[in-house]
This record gives sequence, C-alpha cells and structure tokens, in this order.
Amino acid sequence: MVSGTDQMAPDDDFRSVDDHLARVLAAAVRPRPVRVAISESQGLLCAEEVVAQQALPGFDQAAVDGYAVRSVDVREATEDNPIELPVVGEIHAGSRQPRRLQPGQAVRVATGAPLPTLADAVVPVKYTNGHLARVAVMRSVPSAAYLRRMGEDVQIGDVAVRKGDIIGSAQVGLLAAVGRSKVLVYPRPRVSIISVGDELVDVDRTPTVGQVYDVNSYALAAAARDAGAEVSRVGIVSTEASRLREVVEGRLLMSEIVVIAGGAGGSAGEDVRAALSDLGHIDETRVAMHPGSTQGFGRLGPDSVPTFLLPANPMSALVVFEVFVRPLIKAARGARNPHRRVINARLLSPISSVHGRRGYLRGQLMRDESTGEYLVQPLGISGTNMLSSLAEANCLITVGELQTEIASGEEVQVAFLAQRG
Repeated sequence: MVSGTDQMAPDDDFRSVDDHLARVLAAAVRPRPVRVAISESQGLLCAEEVVAQQALPGFDQAAVDGYAVRSVDVREATEDNPIELPVVGEIHAGSRQPRRLQPGQAVRVATGAPLPTLADAVVPVKYTNGHLARVAVMRSVPSAAYLRRMGEDVQIGDVAVRKGDIIGSAQVGLLAAVGRSKVLVYPRPRVSIISVGDELVDVDRTPTVGQVYDVNSYALAAAARDAGAEVSRVGIVSTEASRLREVVEGRLLMSEIVVIAGGAGGSAGEDVRAALSDLGHIDETRVAMHPGSTQGFGRLGPDSVPTFLLPANPMSALVVFEVFVRPLIKAARGARNPHRRVINARLLSPISSVHGRRGYLRGQLMRDESTGEYLVQPLGISGTNMLSSLAEANCLITVGELQTEIASGEEVQVAFLAQRG
C-alpha cells in the first residue's frame, strides 16, 4: 500500500500507518538460500549469479529444414536460373557424425542439426525443388542465413540468470539450456497462521449458540499463499496460557512470520500477550487506519520472529494483513517493491471515512472502454463485518487521514487486489 492523499499526523494515542509499516518492514528477514532442482525453482528468487559454463547453442546448427551450403556457391541462384548442387549426405538433429562440405556441394539438414564443416548458410527447402540426390536452388542466401551460430544466445562466462531475478518459465528453460540441474534460491518465507477465540469452531463442525466458524485461519492462509509464502494453517488454539505458549513457541522454530488472529484488543488481547510475554514483547498498537486500528506486533523467540496480533473480525483481519503482513512477506522474499500497484481512479459513488484515520474501502475497479479512464465503484457499506463485499472487490480504495467525504466523480487512489490464475 502507499500513502493516501491529504495525510495528517494521527492523534497522540495512534501510530501512523507509515510509521507502523516502517517498523514492520524493518523486521523482514530473508530465509537462508537453499539449492533446489530447477523444476522446483519457479517463482523463487535466484540467490546466485548463474554463469554459463558452455555456449548456447553449443555448436553451429540449422535453424530450418533445408540444405547446408557455402553461400558463395548459390550467390547467383534465381528462380529463372537455379543452381544445381549434388547432395552428398543428410544430417539429422542429434547427429554426432562429423561431415565436411566440399565446394559446390550441399548436405540435407534438419532443424537443429549440426552444420558440416565449411557450410556457412542453410537454404530452406521452400527455396529448392527438394530433391535428395541433386537439388536445384532457386534463391540465393547470404552468409549466416537460416542458422544459429555457436554462442549466439549465451557465451561461456555470460550470466544466464542474475542474483535477485525471479525465476519464471523462461529462466527455468535457460537454466536447463546451460546445463544446470539445480540452482541456489531464496525459499518462500514460512508463515504460520493461528486463530484464537473461545467462540470458534472449525468448518467441519456445526456451531451451537454463541459459536462461529473459524474464518480467519482459512482466509489469512489463502492471503499468505497469494503473497508467495509457504503457509502452515495451525487453526484454532486455546487461549489457555501454557497451551498457547507451547504452540507459538513451536511455530517460532519453523516460521519466518507468525500471525495470530483474534489476539488483538480487549481481554483476549491481554491474555494472548501475557501468555507470550516470556517469548518476547508484543506491542499492542492503535494504528491510525480503518478498519483494523487495534493490532499487535512484536518479535518473539531467539530468532526474533515477526509476530502479528490481528483483529478477530475477518474483514478487519484481512485488511490489516493486506496493509502490513503482505508487504513483509514480499520484503522477506526480496521484492524490490513489496507494495501493490496503485493507480488513480474516478469514483462512481460517494464515500466517507473516519477523520484522522487512513481508510481502506472495498471497491470494484473497471475501465471506461471509450476513454481508457479507470473507474471505481465502492462496495458495501463502511462497516467492518462485510466479508462478502471484500470477496467481490478487486481493489482497495485508500482514503487520506484528513478526508471524511469524497464526492462521486472525484479521483481516489486504489490498490489492485489481483488474484492468481
């Protein structure tokens, strides 16, 4: 997320979004590099400079099916005056039989086949009569035509994949092409998601009066995966001090980030912080934002693992995750810019926000086909419990701390909530 417009310093008992985000990002720790098979490297950050130990391609080869020739021998060839050459052999792709071309000869070659010695061009079949014993060439070709020279793509000593590059399908292909079966990468940060609350039941049980389904651990786990994390959804954990401390202490040993939903605010927040006090300090903070102003953040355990306490309300928890946890995951993955893409869009309906807090409102972003202008339709109401409207949203509208009312037709900042797939 980026700053909203018309900002102001929050009240003394609030911390600004930017200040809190800076504290969170300062805790980012990139996991130690590991060496993995290139088939497992997609989407990860390369942790080494991959230097080619062999050229790509590794030999001069035909780029099309045709005839390997000396270009000087077909220089005068035309459709009205074709040049005939004896075909002295045929080379298939994968052939390891060396051949030498004599002046005035041709060799039939397949795409990818190594060129015979002295050949400096390939005449495509379509420029010939296609005969196998004596071929008539009906068009001249310049030197180096229709072939790939050794090292044309990558020379020995070239950097094939750079440290810090995200490994996509092209990078995987390039690693294979230069003969690398494994590559050093930064693994996905491990994120543990915990829900606390005596009212919670898992989705495979039927809630009784006063109980609700555990939405947070499922929704936040999905959000963490979308951000690129390796996720462990721990599920519901009792707030009984010894049990909660035991579970969290175990997760700290196998996580780069721990998220506890339902552990912010009120007596539940006090109980969670008290139970974890031996593991480190968690600062329960009021952040100048809406929804989700009450939250907690600290660094626990011997490795100072960043740990979040999120609101129990799923809508608020997801917004807090989007603003703070997601950027931390991206930073831990080594992203140069851990924030969502932000653009300006024109409001289709008026909106309101809480004075002194940065607002994050759900919206549906669209584009006017005639003008190319971005338009945004606010969704739902300003309440924090409208999870259904977040499911329909493809963006968050950011409202500055000084803004309380924004009229239809005015421009606002929106952050894409692009999904995978």
